[in-house]
Amino acid sequence: MAKIQPNVFCIAQAGRLGYEAVLLLASFRAANPDFSGRVIVGEPQPGPLWTGDTRLAPDIRALIEGFGAEILPFESRHFGQNYPYGNKIEGLSVLPAGEPFVFFDTDTLFTGPVASVAFDFDCPSASMRREGTWPEIELYGPGYGQTWKSLYDKFGLDFESTLDLSQPDEYWQRYLYFNAGWFFYRCPREFGGRFLDYALAIRDDAPEELACQSLDPWLDQIALPLVIHSFGGGRPGPELDGLDGEISCHYRLLPLLYARESDAVIGALEAVAAPNQIKKVLKQYEPMKKLVFQKKGHRVRALFDQNDLPRREQAIRNTIKRAGLWLR
Repeated sequence: MAKIQPNVFCIAQAGRLGYEAVLLLASFRAANPDFSGRVIVGEPQPGPLWTGDTRLAPDIRALIEGFGAEILPFESRHFGQNYPYGNKIEGLSVLPAGEPFVFFDTDTLFTGPVASVAFDFDCPSASMRREGTWPEIELYGPGYGQTWKSLYDKFGLDFESTLDLSQPDEYWQRYLYFNAGWFFYRCPREFGGRFLDYALAIRDDAPEELACQSLDPWLDQIALPLVIHSFGGGRPGPELDGLDGEISCHYRLLPLLYARESDAVIGALEAVAAPNQIKKVLKQYEPMKKLVFQKKGHRVRALFDQNDLPRREQAIRNTIKRAGLWLR
């Protein structure tokens, strides 16, 4: 039986995400020359929830379509400018129902074939490349367990079965928490509909245990484990190690890429950005112009020992900022 080729999906709009999408697609095509599935870029449309025109510039649109990707528009009905991370929730509505999908943030580069990843589309999962960013525990407030349990209780989900009992009680890794840089399931309409329902319910009617918690920018990452668990999914197994590994890299921001990613990732970035028709478009974006084409990214890299990086991302950011190279 032929292996399922999922629909590969990302979101892009005017500004940084458009330039990142060009790199994502260029690297995807370089690393996946035999991929025969659909590659779809969701584009939020201008409307009352956005200021300015969200549509991609013509030169970026031409490059994206030149890589064989389809650009599908969608309306922002619930999030928009006030919570742009909601694009990944609302954008799932443009994907065809009943067809497996894999979502990737646009700040992703590919260094290997997605077809080599053994997805089980009946068992959703998401990226574990994250830090303990939420919840932020107050001295006299509820702890991790009470905070997360209140959310599972709100949606009638079993909390205990999500716990990683190898981790200590009240340590953040004991609790199901993902980065939303990639996730997948067998049907985008089912997944997206529930993702939207849960996110809106948390935003508009959060349990009292969340009274002192910020939901911005964490709302998508708060709702995501609940959605994944509700569909019978959980933490990724070793068959998904290629994501955030040898297949794909969610670098997040270019200064962080140069600081901490592998030589293979940097090589892939600079190779796919080199052709003139790509370079002349990407150079319009100042961070790419300076870090990639003026080689200042290598000055960032020289600030760190990649085999002994600071444990906290904030320490990496601070070092780059002190050197005057924090470009985003």
